[in-house]
Amino acid sequence: MRISIFAVGRLKSGPEKDLAARYIERLAKTGPAIGLEFSRVIEVGESRASNAETRKREEAAMLEKHLADSAVLVLLDERGKALDSPAFASFFGDLRDSGKRDLVIAIGGADGLDPALYDKATAVLNLGKLTWPHQIVRILIAEQLYRAVTILSGHPYHRV
Repeated sequence: MRISIFAVGRLKSGPEKDLAARYIERLAKTGPAIGLEFSRVIEVGESRASNAETRKREEAAMLEKHLADSAVLVLLDERGKALDSPAFASFFGDLRDSGKRDLVIAIGGADGLDPALYDKATAVLNLGKLTWPHQIVRILIAEQLYRAVTILSGHPYHRV
């Protein structure tokens, strides 16, 4: 299964970008052995519309341009379901095992995600009840995807 991260907002050069890239590189190296291939990060600029609803709608349209009809869409939202790392790994393993080819994990902009995307999503997950800036969310999801691969492959990175 090919995994893509869609993010509203671009990471500038610096420690956040370096750390996210480090986990993505680890994922890209270890994932293919168990059928989880990192595909790409899709970054789009934040909408400049004058109101939040229009901004979310425009950002959703940018996401939909990159979303194949058969792709699994997972939204990250603070109101989503909380999973521990083993359950997160199991979720992705189950998607892979069911024959899904493409997965897109979406990180919204400052206003969140357009309500229309929730109808298209297979899952809405959170990374905790706190609100995180998109730069940190990118690091967190990259690390958790790498951790999921290590859990599924029996690697000792994830210690209980």
